[in-house]
Amino acid sequence: MFEEGQYFAPVNTDADGTVVVELGENHPGFADPEYRDRRNAIAGLAMDWEPGLPMPEVSYTDTEHEIWRLVSAELAVKHQALAAKEYLDGGERLKLPADHIPQLAEVSEALAPLTGFSYLPAAGLVPLREFYGVLSDGKFHATQYIRHHSVPLYTPEPDVIHEVIGHANALASPRFAALYRAAGEAARRVHSEDALEFVSRVFWFTLEFGVMSEKDGLKAYGAGILSSYGEIDEFRGMNIMPLDLYTMGTVDYDITKYQDKLFDAGSMEQLEDVVGEFWETCDDASIERLLAEGG
Repeated sequence: MFEEGQYFAPVNTDADGTVVVELGENHPGFADPEYRDRRNAIAGLAMDWEPGLPMPEVSYTDTEHEIWRLVSAELAVKHQALAAKEYLDGGERLKLPADHIPQLAEVSEALAPLTGFSYLPAAGLVPLREFYGVLSDGKFHATQYIRHHSVPLYTPEPDVIHEVIGHANALASPRFAALYRAAGEAARRVHSEDALEFVSRVFWFTLEFGVMSEKDGLKAYGAGILSSYGEIDEFRGMNIMPLDLYTMGTVDYDITKYQDKLFDAGSMEQLEDVVGEFWETCDDASIERLLAEGG
């Protein structure tokens, strides 16, 4: 979620305490006052939450549940053909509901016996070090709102579909969950902003937009691809490069478009050996050397 945080709509609090989500003019819900009020209310639930309190519950509407049902069904078909086996196995273990938006508490209860992960509510952007740091504790910050009903197969920002369908199925896999934890441990270990950015860029090109080769072709395991109805159809046509830490940690990319540079992990084992070991052992000095040596 490195650059992902940059396309969250900013969340502000007015002088009277009202929580306001600042949607851009090109957002599908910008001119819909009912949707904007809804976003503000859901963000407010997260803003009011404190550790130790019960997870905030959102009373989702029939329209919101219908968006989940539609997108869940469409993605499920694509996942069978285009998702990595380990991700699919995680989904089989987790068994997310297809007929309603699950509460974060509901997903957390299902994840706990599988990998020990649970969700924390987020109103919007979570500071980078905080977002990554809690991964090492088996926590994942997530928003709870859902995309605008006018374009159910599109969202300009991460919503509950991205957070849950995209990430929770991976978090239900012990092997992927170990990688998430390792990324969190790396983020807590490094001190410089440059090192933290490097760690998070590697996360972006793996657990957000990673692909790997399997016997029947290139498959996606990154949550950003697997929660996008459009991008999942396009990723095989992008510039596919071999897994390379230096390139992943330094390459430029545009978060407003489909990712045109993707890195093939080759296999789950290679992902663990290269990226997992990097996160498990990196520190400021090792990343500085990697940058100085150009790989």
